[in-house]
Amino acid sequence: MTETLQIRALLEDATRRLEPLSDSPRLDAELLLARAIDMPRSYLFAHPEEPLDELAVGRFEAALGRRLAGEPMAYITGVREFWSLELLVTPDTLVPRPETEMLVELALREIPRRAEWQILDLGTGSGAIAIAIAKERPLSRVTAIDISAAALDVARQNARQCEVPNIEFLEGDWTAPVRGRHFDVIVSNPPYVRSDDSALEVLHREPRNALDAGEDGLDAIRILARDCGALLLPGGVLLVEHGAEQHDAVAEVLGEHGWSDVRCQNDYAGLPRVTVARRD
Repeated sequence: MTETLQIRALLEDATRRLEPLSDSPRLDAELLLARAIDMPRSYLFAHPEEPLDELAVGRFEAALGRRLAGEPMAYITGVREFWSLELLVTPDTLVPRPETEMLVELALREIPRRAEWQILDLGTGSGAIAIAIAKERPLSRVTAIDISAAALDVARQNARQCEVPNIEFLEGDWTAPVRGRHFDVIVSNPPYVRSDDSALEVLHREPRNALDAGEDGLDAIRILARDCGALLLPGGVLLVEHGAEQHDAVAEVLGEHGWSDVRCQNDYAGLPRVTVARRD
């Protein structure tokens, strides 16, 4: 075996190649190699001089090629950790972002631990938000809606895998499947990227309809502001994730539709990320 087929050398070479496009090139390389040899990452640290056969190297190079072509790590590995849950993800769903955990945290602050409340998640995608809330509040009932049947298939698999029974998934356009019902809390991570935003090119492998929200990035948020009030019980709360530069515009839209106690919460990076509003 040549040195280039040893674990250490493979990782060093892959890390160098990934540096121009990844914020975590070493971690990406380790995850891809561990997956290629079907071993935990700890195995790589314990056996850096171990030579790998051509089949293992071939699997690693194939996965590395996908990453170098810009494919998200989560789509290559098929999983993403969110709220300490390992979730399945596919190109039919957005990759759950760490900043979205703030939306879950704020929702849980609103829901008493032993409350038997009705919670609604609009635009659930992989089910990350809904499943995290349902897991933390097992006496409450979570309804999760998405317009994509393919995304809902992934969400249902995730709920089964995470052993979360207190959740139902409905297919439909925003609030349409639950009109006439009432909820204590509504959460949503809707599309909020402007149609002309260059970020859409970077994120081109993720479903565009889960990102693109029109000329000013507020089309979906306007729908939520207009329609969610009729679904909330008196004193109910709406929590919406949005772009870091949209908090003032989101507050204005909510104000136009009669929402009160509108306030924005920063994410863990200190950026305005989640707006909370109440229905009197």
